[in-house]
Amino acid sequence: MEAKVAQSLLLPSWNGLEKMTKGPSGSVRFSRKFREQDKSQVLISAQLQPNTRISNRYRTVSFEVSCSYKNFPASILESGSFQDPFDEAPILKKKSQEIKTYLNGRCIYLVGMMGSGKTTVGKILSHVLGYSFFDSDMLVEDDFDGTSVAEIFKLYGEGFFREKETAVLRKLSLRPQLVVSTGGGAVTRPINWKYMQKGISVWLDVPLEALARRIAAVGTGSRPLLHHDAGDAYTKAFTRLSTLLEERSEAYANANARVSLEDIAAKLGHRDVCNLTPTVIAIEALEQIEGFLQKENDHFAF
Repeated sequence: MEAKVAQSLLLPSWNGLEKMTKGPSGSVRFSRKFREQDKSQVLISAQLQPNTRISNRYRTVSFEVSCSYKNFPASILESGSFQDPFDEAPILKKKSQEIKTYLNGRCIYLVGMMGSGKTTVGKILSHVLGYSFFDSDMLVEDDFDGTSVAEIFKLYGEGFFREKETAVLRKLSLRPQLVVSTGGGAVTRPINWKYMQKGISVWLDVPLEALARRIAAVGTGSRPLLHHDAGDAYTKAFTRLSTLLEERSEAYANANARVSLEDIAAKLGHRDVCNLTPTVIAIEALEQIEGFLQKENDHFAF
């Protein structure tokens, strides 16, 4: 029962809840509909306390959940820190306005392993900066009338795909004001860096365990470098991702800026990087880009 309740409390979505008191501590009850479906009554108690250790840039609260089931004593299921999502949008907007002038129309290239969130974060960045967004994998697929990357790998091989990927990056490098989500292996070809260096490259660095969970959740069929391996989805993903990261880590480190999800989670008091929202990651990306631009300006000042 405890595991079932814990899975129901994935914030910030509080679906099916009737009431939450306004004080620093309170109770949360599941709706009548939920109780009828589960044929049980569940009471969730929460202690909400300001977390003064975290930067004022984010409002966070410590959240401790205990569960009482049919009047049995409560047991603590999980405690952690969750960010108030209402502060994210204005922070993102303010940060984008601060660096937009210094970007001067330069493109942003997101690099990182498959499943690292490049497309999701890229769309947020393009929207807030007023840039256009492109996914290099999708552009290659468009050149083949919508044939998937996995199918292109199968029909023509990885080398053929990499050539087409490079051609796409070359074309994109000729245009201003773009956010580009690159393929996970784009960093392996030096010629691609030549094109990406016309803009600013940002590495989304996600722990392997989180990547494997994400990919296993949606399946490996669309991942051409994964779906021929044996084993369950998580083990297959983790094993192959470990090998790929070992091969590519030095190349990823060539990026102008690095966004470490582990570092963000530590700053916000999260135990799991999967609790980070794409907007929070986008904010960190803008901060890292700003840091790179400042270093660049200092260099040219000398």
